[in-house]
Amino acid sequence: MINVDETNYNLLNSIKWPADLRKLSVDQLPLLCDELRNDIVKEVSMNPGHLASSLGVVELTVALHYVFNTPDDRIVWDVGHQAYGHKILTGRREAFCTNRKLGGLMPFPSPKESEYDTFTCGHASNSISAALGMAVAERVKSEAEALKAKQQGGGNDKTGAARHKKKVVAVIGDGAMSGGLAFEGLNNVSSSPNDLLIILNDNNMSIDRSVGGMKQYLLNISTNETYNKYRFKAARWLHRKGMLQDDRRNGIIRLSNALKSAISHQQNIFEGLNIRYFGPFDGHDVKEIVRILRQLKDMKGPRLLHLHTQKGHGYAPAEKDVTVWHAPGKFDPETGERIKEECDNKPPKFQDVFGHTLLELARQNPRIVGVTPAMPTGCSMNIMMKELPNRTFDVGIAEGHAVTFSGGMAKDGLIPFCNIYSAFAQRAYDNIIHDTAILGLPVVLCLDRAGLVGEDGATHHGAFDMSALRPIPNLTIASPLNEHELRRLMYTAQLPGKGTFVIRYPRGRGSIVDWRCPLEEVPIGTGTKLCDGDDVAVLSIGPVGNNVTKAIRLLGTKEGHPSVAHYDMRFLKPLDEQILQEVGCRFSRIVTVEDGVRNGGLGSAVLEWMNDHGYSPRVVRLGLPDEFVEHGTVQELQHIVGLDADSIASAITSLM
Repeated sequence: MINVDETNYNLLNSIKWPADLRKLSVDQLPLLCDELRNDIVKEVSMNPGHLASSLGVVELTVALHYVFNTPDDRIVWDVGHQAYGHKILTGRREAFCTNRKLGGLMPFPSPKESEYDTFTCGHASNSISAALGMAVAERVKSEAEALKAKQQGGGNDKTGAARHKKKVVAVIGDGAMSGGLAFEGLNNVSSSPNDLLIILNDNNMSIDRSVGGMKQYLLNISTNETYNKYRFKAARWLHRKGMLQDDRRNGIIRLSNALKSAISHQQNIFEGLNIRYFGPFDGHDVKEIVRILRQLKDMKGPRLLHLHTQKGHGYAPAEKDVTVWHAPGKFDPETGERIKEECDNKPPKFQDVFGHTLLELARQNPRIVGVTPAMPTGCSMNIMMKELPNRTFDVGIAEGHAVTFSGGMAKDGLIPFCNIYSAFAQRAYDNIIHDTAILGLPVVLCLDRAGLVGEDGATHHGAFDMSALRPIPNLTIASPLNEHELRRLMYTAQLPGKGTFVIRYPRGRGSIVDWRCPLEEVPIGTGTKLCDGDDVAVLSIGPVGNNVTKAIRLLGTKEGHPSVAHYDMRFLKPLDEQILQEVGCRFSRIVTVEDGVRNGGLGSAVLEWMNDHGYSPRVVRLGLPDEFVEHGTVQELQHIVGLDADSIASAITSLM
């Protein structure tokens, strides 16, 4: 049962900053964890966000701020949806009701918001690299201070070490260890002098269940706690005797690891990289975590603490279905009953149209396979996964690998539909160029969550895909106006000879209730005229074109309104040159509308074409500005950036 009565939050009510937390006794921490968990559930039930991940690290969060001197010591979070408890304990509890709302707290930790937030962590797998950079920076600065003191005669080469108090901790988990960047960071950790502590929050999850060999390895790995205790004491004794300098440490660690592997008949990948390994331990025993962190806090050299946690821990509904309760929407905190949106007579979500259409196509074409980096439920590829499990592949949080893996399958005759959220696909940019486009391989890149995504904010908006991908040769880039167009583009993309084909579509619902339609080929590089006019031509791409339709209707209600022609371009690459020639000949005023950054997108492409072909119309480009758009509802953000119907209508009127 969740307690939503704040008057019973005696400990949590006394804490505004981590310094207040550190005044408590260790024996009080379990009760504080209960209060913090209840508070997170209460807040997220009313103001939807990410729930299960933060519930799983309540004990770890409390222990970290209890043992380490934050914010001077650095805690670098990975996949920031784990950090709601961190926010509440670092001066933001009163404002937490504004989390993810326009003008309120940011959806993920950000140094722009708080000094306790040490790095950007909207995506996954970057914590080890960023934290290593901070640990190395601290070491370099400390050595420089020591050298300066020695030169001034005010100290010796040990002075800097005595002042070297800042600790750096990387918290990685929720499936992020499957990302390639995490292993790049680990490799560098093993070779760069540092005192980094890595905490692996191993909950066997990302959003859906974690997959792959690393998952199974982390489930099986074990060490002896008594062994670690005596090894730690021996290391401190050797260090005091001057026998454990950095140049000898790695050799001793390798010898120790070899003996340990021989005794246990088990190899440890982390210690194989000369990273001291401790664990696995129970990640929900806050007193035990505090004890371990105190032992590890001042230890020299890189080390990794492995904690087993349960996503959604302490809240029964979330424990039973962690995928649903990753981000459950509004719910009754006491009963766990979710308050579901009324969906009758509403258009479907684009992701569901994708999922059902992919299964329909896969039934017809045995060469089609599905690939997703840890998002089968989020992108609705779970629909095909349920019926055709041997032809769907969840590769874990590894976007670059997802693309190259798809390229390999395409090279040998398959047609992969690789679905990646637009913002996450940024991590696979080189793979798209090097491993698909150069050979023109038949990989269908479906970029879900393209454009403004709303409350998840700057790290998750799909703002850059069109501008980033447009210069790449051998790509076809399209964006459907509605659900029917999405189905037809998916059908077209899997036909012979189409090469690498990008389809981008937004988060949320479309505009057509009766979304099923015949699967027909769409000629590549063709758009369509939605309505004719004489004064202004509006060229749009994607579902934001529906806002243009509303704007034109709005203008039609006003006296003396301009006559507006509206073209849905459908393809960013190749452009429909017949439409552009018609527009160039007939119109001196053009408005382009796109749900992506203005720089380099559709508007830029139209300007380039007009210039190259001798036309000189006045072109107004509507799209996202040259700045990072923060969080809010999609409707609020569209109004701010000028992409709602009223703003589009005003832009057309102003052009006249």
